Amino acid sequence: MSPTREKAFYNWLDKRGSGLLLHLSCLPSATGIGNLGTSSYRVIDFIAASGMKIWQICPLGPTGYGDSPYQSFSAFAGNPYFIDLEPLVEADLLVDSDLKPLLQLPREQVDYGALYEKFWPILEKAQRRFYVSKADFVADYGSFEDFKASQSFWLKDYALFMALKSKHKGACWLDWPTNDRDAVEARTNKKTKGVQSAYDAQVFYQYLFYSQLAKLRRYAGKHDVQIMGDLPIFVALDSSDVWANQSLFQLDSEGQPLEVAGVPPDYFSEDGQLWGNPLFNWKVHQRTDFKWWVQRIRSSLDFYDIVRIDHFRGFESYWSVPANETTARNGRWVEAPGLQLFQAIRSALPAAKIVAEDLGIITDAVRRLLAVTGLPGMAVLQFAFDNDEDNAYLPHNVVSNSIIYTGTHDNDTSAGWYTSLSEEGKDAVRRYLSVPGDDIAWDLIRAAFGSSSNLAIIPLQDLMSLRSEARLNRPGSSFGNWRWRYAEEDFDRLSVERMDALRSLIRETDR
Repeated sequence: MSPTREKAFYNWLDKRGSGLLLHLSCLPSATGIGNLGTSSYRVIDFIAASGMKIWQICPLGPTGYGDSPYQSFSAFAGNPYFIDLEPLVEADLLVDSDLKPLLQLPREQVDYGALYEKFWPILEKAQRRFYVSKADFVADYGSFEDFKASQSFWLKDYALFMALKSKHKGACWLDWPTNDRDAVEARTNKKTKGVQSAYDAQVFYQYLFYSQLAKLRRYAGKHDVQIMGDLPIFVALDSSDVWANQSLFQLDSEGQPLEVAGVPPDYFSEDGQLWGNPLFNWKVHQRTDFKWWVQRIRSSLDFYDIVRIDHFRGFESYWSVPANETTARNGRWVEAPGLQLFQAIRSALPAAKIVAEDLGIITDAVRRLLAVTGLPGMAVLQFAFDNDEDNAYLPHNVVSNSIIYTGTHDNDTSAGWYTSLSEEGKDAVRRYLSVPGDDIAWDLIRAAFGSSSNLAIIPLQDLMSLRSEARLNRPGSSFGNWRWRYAEEDFDRLSVERMDALRSLIRETDR
């Protein structure tokens, strides 16, 4: 018999509520990409005014090739692109003219190539001025020295990794000379002037990011809004995490992955998805009582009020693909110590609010792990309409301890998805929802809010009834993702045209 909710590790999602899904990069700004500045505070104001309670965002880590937030240089660091530069002008670390190169960037999408060329020299200029000033703080961000001390368990390795990556022109650490590729040796080597300068800069960037995010969280808390963030289960091969902790991963003596992560063929891809991330050496994690994982969850709770762990299925068993394969077809399921891991997390962090992304191939063993942990899972309406009345994602089938979405960052917008359906498929959606389908995104929002799931979260694109041009990510595609942004006037229009209807819907559905 399945464990009751009362006996589960966690039981935090016990009230109905609603929220907005919107990645930080999508926000409007004058500097090429959304950031932790004014537009973020406007989002919180909108959420609070509507009666919603949650702002869900994608991972905030520093990105590399492909710009995916799910492939980050660190599981602990923040992406400096998200730093709001205006406070640095107010603190005399920059002047208005310093920002001019960024003002030339497009506002309707993120141009990552141009952003890379123009952003870093500006942030470096701010860091040099801070260093020369010998100050211990910026604005009201608190002590720089205190920040370094509190985050030293990951910050030193990350800053050194990024400094060495800069020294080696961005090359993957596996291609560095031996004295730098070996993290133990690299830590003890005397830093050149260039490496030391790059190291100091990376530490400063993290101080700014952490401080600005902390301010935003405090503002959200005052407005009764919680921020839900995303934690990818795996980390990137080219990351400070793998470079500095090679024993925690399935690598050979040269640091090359033996097998890599992915998922078998599914809804998104007939070849499966070959992510390429190194797999965890779970035996080593077990011997340390999962110390690295506990640190990772604790650090994520410094970023967010709620942590959604991507690919929860991989904690019960993971798809292991030989490193020389070109697709994810020829892999195998390997058992993982999920129960032991979550026991360690519960012991260290008993009040943590964690969400399990349980989409994809879900077995009875995964369901048992979900029941024991008590973590809420997910339901996606775009996956519900397959002419199966028992489909777990149909609004009448979802369980209360779950989060229902019209779609996620990996889906097309609801309007785009509906347009792509066959006439038979469209008819099935309309008949189930009892609607003409004139505004299918809003129809699906009503269905999500009226469902039994305790939490309903809606992408901003669906609140705006946008079509496929507003899609954020296409799984399996390496380029052209994570670029979409909305304009300030679009948000103003949404606030005027949808606010009353959204408030009414929230009241009617007790959210």
